[in-house]
Amino acid sequence: MNVAHWLARTARVMGDRPALMQGMRVLADYAELARRVRRRAAQFKTVDGLAAGDRVALFLPNCPAYLELLHAAWHAGLAVVPVNHKLHPREAAFIARDSGAALMVVEAAADRAALSAALAEAGSPARLVKPDHGLDGPAGAADPADPVARAAEDLAWLFYTSGTTGRPKGVMITHGNLMAMTLAYFCDVDEVRTEDAALYAAPMSHGAGLYNFMHVLRGAAHMVPESGGFDPAEILALGRAHGSLHLFAAPTMVRRLVDRARADGVTGEGLRTIVYGGGPMYLADIEEAVAAMGPRFVQIYGQGECPMTITALPRHLVADRSHPDWRSRLQSVGRAHACVEVRVERPDGVAAAPGEPGEILVRGAPVMAGYWGNPAATAASLRDGWLRTGDVGHLSQDGFLTLTDRSKDVIISGGSNIYPREVEEVLLTHPGVREVSVIGAADADWGEVVVAFVVADPVVGAGELDRLCLDALARFKRPKTYHFVAELPKNAYGKVLKTELRARLAAAGRP
Repeated sequence: MNVAHWLARTARVMGDRPALMQGMRVLADYAELARRVRRRAAQFKTVDGLAAGDRVALFLPNCPAYLELLHAAWHAGLAVVPVNHKLHPREAAFIARDSGAALMVVEAAADRAALSAALAEAGSPARLVKPDHGLDGPAGAADPADPVARAAEDLAWLFYTSGTTGRPKGVMITHGNLMAMTLAYFCDVDEVRTEDAALYAAPMSHGAGLYNFMHVLRGAAHMVPESGGFDPAEILALGRAHGSLHLFAAPTMVRRLVDRARADGVTGEGLRTIVYGGGPMYLADIEEAVAAMGPRFVQIYGQGECPMTITALPRHLVADRSHPDWRSRLQSVGRAHACVEVRVERPDGVAAAPGEPGEILVRGAPVMAGYWGNPAATAASLRDGWLRTGDVGHLSQDGFLTLTDRSKDVIISGGSNIYPREVEEVLLTHPGVREVSVIGAADADWGEVVVAFVVADPVVGAGELDRLCLDALARFKRPKTYHFVAELPKNAYGKVLKTELRARLAAAGRP
């Protein structure tokens, strides 16, 4: 079944419910949203000449039109190629060419000029159109036609990985994958009510955009902040004004939100659910978040290859302080979603024992169909139905999964494995440390040594951090060098770019 049926279904029974909002301004109800979607879909088919299975790329910041374009493409039987709006035009052009996108929706005139040149250079035939594409078509385009029939295995979302190791790969997410992800949310993450609203503060080109389905199904509203992005003060104010918001946030965003709430003397009233994921949430940070804002937080762990749906830690477990193992549970990413199996595997292919680290594998209905046009990468990542995530972690006896690191981030020093997150967790217990990222640097004697990049108060010195590590870790795990920086480099989704930190060390020629 085509996921576009969900919007048509809601529009028929809850057409007068608010659907699109810019801040607190209602732009369209569900009946009007459905009409706009049908008109845009008709433009894609009858004017642009696109057929089922063709690709449309969206190179846009967060905006109400994003949701209309997503559902219009699916209504027309097309696949969406969401492109991170902060990418360089040449990077966006590569994605357009590799995906074979026929159209690329672009907002700003400056973006269109730069992209036009980049597309020509890349050899992409994609035609650039504006976000209002299809809305000025003939009135007859807004006919009541049903969504184009799609099978569960048909492509719906072609998401390109960040490309930290070479060119990005196109992850093929099907209609069936999206349905499994959506239904698993209700089972394992949170409920959605008609009076709720999804607040899109994280990029809609990523997981935040995929969370639209749950709210469409319940007839809840979709709110884009007036700023179009993540502004903690604005989000706290919108929560108070609306009264029941849901949002997805990266851990760094949660930290900023908590800091602002504390500075303002508020607890996040009106923010009903904050789902966090997309990077490591450190124990000290989530403890502080719950203490400052209460039981509003839910953790999920997923990947582009298994979107938002590997494990979940529901709000009652995030907030629990009574269980004997509450700290280790809070430090975990929760238990497997109901629709997947999770396995931790040793290098020899044997399932790891409880507490024993290994690579995390997952299989089930949300796992991708493969990588677009890349059978070798697909074969390397999907084996016997299992997705090899590249993440390292361990399972507890009762099924809680704790992430250790990406397999490529493990530091091997003197033949011993050192997991950066373990060191980061210790450094973050210092009250003057705001952020930290630990990486390995090449060393002639040890193979690699541990290096820490630290964002901290000016009074914090390397000596006291070293003592902190020596009090909590084996001596060989402590950083050899501390680099104090004003900020850590991050991508648009808030993930620390360890590749950039490694490049800084390489350029300096020293740890």
